[in-house]
Amino acid sequence: MSNHPAYTKWADNQLAKSLQRFPERRARFIHHGNTEVPRLAVPADIDQNYLDQLGFPGQYPYTRGVQPTMYRGRLWTMRQYAGFSTAAESNKRYRYLLDHGTTGLSVAFDLPTQIGYDSDHDMALGEVGKVGVAIDTLADMETLFSKIPLGKVSTSMTINSPAMVLLAMYVVVAEKQGVAMADIKGTIQNDVLKEYVARGTYIFPPRPSLRLITDIFQWCGSNTPAFNTISISGYHIREAGSTAVQEVGLTLANAITYVQTALDAGLELDVFARRLAFFFNASSDLFEEVAKFRAARRMWARIMKERFGATNPSSWMLRFHTQTAGNTLTAQQVDNNIVRVTLQALSAVLGGTQSLHTNSRDEALSLPTEESVRTALRTQQVIAHESGVANTVDPLAGSYFVEQLTDRIELEATDLIGRIEDGGGVVACIEDGFIQRQIENSAYDYQREIEEQERIIVGVNDFVVDEESKPPLLRVAPEVEDEQVARLTTLKHERDNADVAASLDRLADKARTDTNLMPLVIACVRAYASLGEICDVLRGEFGEYRDRQ
Repeated sequence: MSNHPAYTKWADNQLAKSLQRFPERRARFIHHGNTEVPRLAVPADIDQNYLDQLGFPGQYPYTRGVQPTMYRGRLWTMRQYAGFSTAAESNKRYRYLLDHGTTGLSVAFDLPTQIGYDSDHDMALGEVGKVGVAIDTLADMETLFSKIPLGKVSTSMTINSPAMVLLAMYVVVAEKQGVAMADIKGTIQNDVLKEYVARGTYIFPPRPSLRLITDIFQWCGSNTPAFNTISISGYHIREAGSTAVQEVGLTLANAITYVQTALDAGLELDVFARRLAFFFNASSDLFEEVAKFRAARRMWARIMKERFGATNPSSWMLRFHTQTAGNTLTAQQVDNNIVRVTLQALSAVLGGTQSLHTNSRDEALSLPTEESVRTALRTQQVIAHESGVANTVDPLAGSYFVEQLTDRIELEATDLIGRIEDGGGVVACIEDGFIQRQIENSAYDYQREIEEQERIIVGVNDFVVDEESKPPLLRVAPEVEDEQVARLTTLKHERDNADVAASLDRLADKARTDTNLMPLVIACVRAYASLGEICDVLRGEFGEYRDRQ
């Protein structure tokens, strides 16, 4: 270890405090043969460039990680993304995952839920429970988390345009379980800007959508201080075909927009900024992915400190969840996907992720089976407990290649953010199609490389086989939709519809003002108003977004 004054200061302050609060998982981390693994490798001569560009983990600019000991103190949260069919079926899958060692839940919602339609809506026909769980009312959310203690389990919910409604349902379920609001932990994705350019599950136009997001920031800051109010997502941008540079640049440009919108609404920076989280893709180019994560951390620290003037170090930290790359999974030779996911998960861990989902081998064909989900989870556990990469902090630091990649990604992503700001900002660049064109052009180039064999995808455009066995697939039964609609019909008949109507009227009235809408949505949820009914009220006030095409 170094005796440089900067190292000594870090060790005596950030490191010592971290060890006092979070002791390391083991007294000693050793290689086979009893050789000790160092907590942190640093250069023999620490110069100013090292301090400015890398620094120490848990210290600005956080290139080497947001915690001083990283995984020596606590492993990343193993958060397997799941949800399908009905709330009851998804509840069984969650409890299965918890029994097998997952340490956090991540909820996938079906398409109607994501775009604010009830299961009995014409637009929901044929889609109920197919790509996630169907949630129509508080009753479904109560079933989804039955026998799961929300005071102990951290839950991430992948929901965007109707995020306020699903968060309200989660809060009320926790309340019914007797969990104090201050003890609710988790993350809601709540990132609508990327929906307009990469995913498409939007409802309202950008500006009223930003208002809803800011309302969530404000309400959670006062009521659920341990809950992450947004997960600003580069994942879907990458899945749509972007490069690693574009993933970082576009994600941070969106994040800048959210921060500025909240400031314009009068929110206090160092209150809401501490609960901003991020969500990135882990693709197959291992070194580029590691460099991407490191560059994003450093960029965000500088943006928050130098551009916005945040003073709380927690506001400078880019904390992120990672999911392995769904768009790299192949329907051919599905066992190859296990290898792909392993490399991708390794890049996320080497890059310092705070939580991780590993895709299952059969997801190019269907929803994953229990067996394939277990293998995906075991992949994380093997990396955590057998590979040794969690025993030291930022092990690839100092590699000429990785450091040069980190610097290049930062430079090019910063340039992209500048181009967006020159174009009037994210909303203006969405409206004129600039951001969409960036992603579309990159996706085209990638596909052309595959078709011309400039890029080899094993089992797809090379190393193919004529015959291969198909794994058993999970299919959602058609009668699931009928059963879900029947439950919803019964609930709508048995609830106090006068109470529902009154709560929806109050929501409509206040949506015309600048009142924070979160308490009003919670009141609607408590009355068992449905997701579709609440979203229809907001559609009536805000309108619906129509894509430029």
